Amino acid sequence: MASNRPVPEAPTVPAQQTFGYGTYRTDEGPWEEWNPTEDSIRPVRGKHRVAKQRGGLARSSTVLGVGVIAAVGGAGMASANTGKAPVSISLPDLPSVGSLISDDDTPEETAAPALSTFGAETVAEESADSGADAGEALRSRIMAQVESQQTQVETKAQEAAETAAAKAAADAVAQAEKEAAAKAAAAKKKAAEEAAAKAEAERLAALAKQYTLPTSSYTITSTFGQAGPYWSSGYHTGLDFAAPTGTLIKAVHSGTITSAGYDGSYGYKTVLTLDDGTEIWYAHQSSISVSIGQKVATGDVIGRVGATGNVTGAHLHMEVHPGGASSGIDPAAWLRDKGLNP
Repeated sequence: MASNRPVPEAPTVPAQQTFGYGTYRTDEGPWEEWNPTEDSIRPVRGKHRVAKQRGGLARSSTVLGVGVIAAVGGAGMASANTGKAPVSISLPDLPSVGSLISDDDTPEETAAPALSTFGAETVAEESADSGADAGEALRSRIMAQVESQQTQVETKAQEAAETAAAKAAADAVAQAEKEAAAKAAAAKKKAAEEAAAKAEAERLAALAKQYTLPTSSYTITSTFGQAGPYWSSGYHTGLDFAAPTGTLIKAVHSGTITSAGYDGSYGYKTVLTLDDGTEIWYAHQSSISVSIGQKVATGDVIGRVGATGNVTGAHLHMEVHPGGASSGIDPAAWLRDKGLNP
């Protein structure tokens, strides 16, 4: 708040001149009439002048306090309204406190502007400038944050979708490759099995030309390993071909006759040793047609079916002893391995 030029002091009143309420004393006076002029009451614009008086420091402090309160209050209000950080207020260079309370009058041209007016005007200007953009700035920040968050959400969703799609595609490819590999392995296995079967059939066909069954018009009556009281070992050691007496007995493969004659429970027995050392025993013959050391070929007649030895009827008892071993193997399995089906 600006202050006016102080009124000039009235002329000094002599001690003997006094006023009385409602009366006029002749011993009072003489008086000089004071008329204010335009110059004496004209306010000093934009400047402060502190009158020389006792207690000037208190008055100056009051003015300073009012200005600071106004500035701080205005800044707080602007901060509350705008949501921004407190406004920084710059104060102009002020005269020293000593000059404010000096006994000398302050020249008009160097007097400092009123702090209360300066603070109010500064806060008002800043409030006007910032208040106009406060709402728009806040709205812009909020919208920017919303757009940023929305963009992040959409980006994450897109990345998740792309990841899921890529994983699904990879799983589909892996499954397809696995199925293709399984099919290829199955096809390869089937082809290998078919090739092996074909090769085995060809091998057996070739062997079948080299091997033959020991007799014809027969019936299998006892198999290898069959248990019963008829055999001294407790089980059957060969394969029995039941056929009428006199049915021809043939060499199953080419070889040499290594034994021919009567052999106890076996009756008349012939032993044919093949080229690989396997011995084929023919027992219970009614007659023998070969002699020891004789070479025979596949299908040559070596004797006839009979019922000699320990028997219950006419039949051919055949045993197979690989490498001339005393214990024999299943003749049916051995014949099947040669492409023959007894």
